[in-house]
Amino acid sequence: MESSVLTKVFTGLRRLFYAVSPSETSFPTVDEVPKYVDEAIPFFIGLVILEVPILYWKGKKLPRFNDSFSSLANGLLSLLHGLLFRSVELTTYVWVYERFNVINLPWDSAWTWLLGFIGVDFGYYWVHRCGHEVNLMWAGHQVHHSSEDYYLVTALRQSALHRYTGWMFYLPLAIVMPPSVFLVHTQFNLLYQFWIHTETVDSLGPLEWILNTPSHHRVHHGRNRYCIDKNYGGTLIVFDRIFGTFAKEQEEVVYGLVHPLTSWDPINAQICHLQYMWDVFKETEGLGNKLAVIWKGPGWAPGKPLTGLIEDIPDIHAPQPKFDRKLPLWTNLYIWTHMLLLIVFYGILGHYKSELSPYITLGGVLFIIFTLSSFGALYDHRPRASLQELLRCGVFLLIVRVLAAPTLLSSTRGLALIAVYLTSFAIWVFVCVRQFSVKIKPKSS
Repeated sequence: MESSVLTKVFTGLRRLFYAVSPSETSFPTVDEVPKYVDEAIPFFIGLVILEVPILYWKGKKLPRFNDSFSSLANGLLSLLHGLLFRSVELTTYVWVYERFNVINLPWDSAWTWLLGFIGVDFGYYWVHRCGHEVNLMWAGHQVHHSSEDYYLVTALRQSALHRYTGWMFYLPLAIVMPPSVFLVHTQFNLLYQFWIHTETVDSLGPLEWILNTPSHHRVHHGRNRYCIDKNYGGTLIVFDRIFGTFAKEQEEVVYGLVHPLTSWDPINAQICHLQYMWDVFKETEGLGNKLAVIWKGPGWAPGKPLTGLIEDIPDIHAPQPKFDRKLPLWTNLYIWTHMLLLIVFYGILGHYKSELSPYITLGGVLFIIFTLSSFGALYDHRPRASLQELLRCGVFLLIVRVLAAPTLLSSTRGLALIAVYLTSFAIWVFVCVRQFSVKIKPKSS
């Protein structure tokens, strides 16, 4: 039993580093390919927690509650489409493969596996590069760069929109590459990129020449001038060296967007650049220039190069102040307790989605979005954040009363969950009454 657990742990860790063999990761059909990313979630959580004492031991700053919430919340938002729709990336790939495949490469060949490894990483390089150099694609990808911190939890900060523009870059592979091989490597390419989001690893020596490493990826997340639009690789760094987009880590990296966000609301993080693009689109004169706002770089303006001028990037150096609005410890503990419950709820929806009504699944997705928006409002210190959270707890209790009371009341876990939300509702009633009374007193006086 103990040996079996250790084997599973070792296998899970190997997968994060792409340390797998073709024989153990080759399958005839996509339905047989394991959900490697879902299976890696416990390892994500475990390593995020393990990173904290290592950072403390090294004398580095620890992750902030608000920034970590934003990363996890955006990651959760990016997964919600999977509860409602099939993967756009895989669906279109299979469609093209079934109609335009010209060479049937054997799915169980080590050479096919190796070609898939290189081909998917090459496709990812161009997806990633265009995600920075095409404004519409940047509107999605900028979410991942919006953190001013750089920890393992930052890797979870993903876009809910970027996948709807990136799928087309992999379609040429469908001419020769079996869909199962493609699905395996897209998952491992993503898994590999988790562990490189850390400052606990300095250099990997000679491997820095070939692989994407924490050092290379720190540069990619920087807003120093020398970091802009560099190091796009997923697993390999060789394509950056070939196409002239490589930069070595030099001075201390300042992380985040060139114009940092001033909100912890994950909904705002997902759509803010689209709103900005729309404003620029309306203000720009001429149809050609309006279209260029969409397909040229985020730094472009009439009379400037395709991706803008490096001189327009603020010439900053570490240290730089970070956006930071703090909450009392009890509020942080409250939010993170409910975030844990929300992740469990997401897992339940995903596990039973084939048995649930689409309307129930949609309702669950909307509740998750409303919850994340409510927590973002609390972190942003919005005036009505307490009232919004009171409403959220009340809606949950109402739904339980109408739809699920017999089921939850018959189990210890269900009773505990109801107790948590009743207590939460009482807390926010007290907070709202106190806030209202504080506002009334000055008017009375």
